[in-house]
Amino acid sequence: MSKPEHNWDFLDMGVISRLSRLTVSVRMPMLGSVTGLHRSATRGSSVEFAEYRKYAPGDDLKFLDWRVFARTDRFYMKEFEADTNLRCYLVLDTSASMKYTSGPLTRFDYARRLTATLAHLLIHQGDSTGLVCFTDKTLHELPPRRTPSHLTQLLNTLAEAKPQGETNLVTTLHDLAERIRQRSLVIVISDLFTEVPELLECFKHLRFYKHDLAVFHLLDRQEFEFDFNRPVRFVDMESGMDLITDPAVVRDAYRDAVHDYLAALSHGCREFDVDYRLNYLDQNYEAMLTQFLLQRIKRTKGGRR
Repeated sequence: MSKPEHNWDFLDMGVISRLSRLTVSVRMPMLGSVTGLHRSATRGSSVEFAEYRKYAPGDDLKFLDWRVFARTDRFYMKEFEADTNLRCYLVLDTSASMKYTSGPLTRFDYARRLTATLAHLLIHQGDSTGLVCFTDKTLHELPPRRTPSHLTQLLNTLAEAKPQGETNLVTTLHDLAERIRQRSLVIVISDLFTEVPELLECFKHLRFYKHDLAVFHLLDRQEFEFDFNRPVRFVDMESGMDLITDPAVVRDAYRDAVHDYLAALSHGCREFDVDYRLNYLDQNYEAMLTQFLLQRIKRTKGGRR
């Protein structure tokens, strides 16, 4: 990798080194352009047997199973799983609400660490990785590539990105679903501040085109617990609207609303087979990524038995 043009303080090479023992896996067959680590939707000639099919004139006889012929007097061809490379889109929310924090790291700081670490792991395992930074519109978009120079460009783009403006996650994801023609891994990193039914519709749209969708939902612990103890002036970081209230008066209703929101979101993600992960900013991101990678590896191996 070439020398960085910007400060990459969001990229911890110690974390990269420890996580590099693991693979960023997909949960379903992909279509790639070169041999790689992931199951393909097509058949090939790798060592793992997939299924039999009837012989057709012109088939390569080296894949004909003579033992089956001896038993059945019929010609059957052996097919194998083909391994392929992956295309991944990292979709990063850069709206103003990503600046929120009640601790040392803002939501955007945490999101950028996740994005940079995943990009580094993916490109170094030979998978094409792209980046989409959005607010109410797409601010930066890098198409998936897998070269060291592309990783440098991606990290420099992350270094330049600033949380600002309002968000339009729903439109961004619907647009992405229509533009990505090849099966891909789509990883969304956002606070998901939008209506659940609209959000689930765009998740459903991406899954309709057989994309493997993973969502990192980032919340500050204070947003969940709402443990303010005196009257507070709350300001919407995107619209600028404000409200002065006594937290003790609205705390129970607020917590009920958050609980209902998270329950509906989690249920909808299970329904559409979205890899949904709720993360708080006080959680160690390396531990969280380790769990994410291990669970995907386990599911992938389970699906190949």
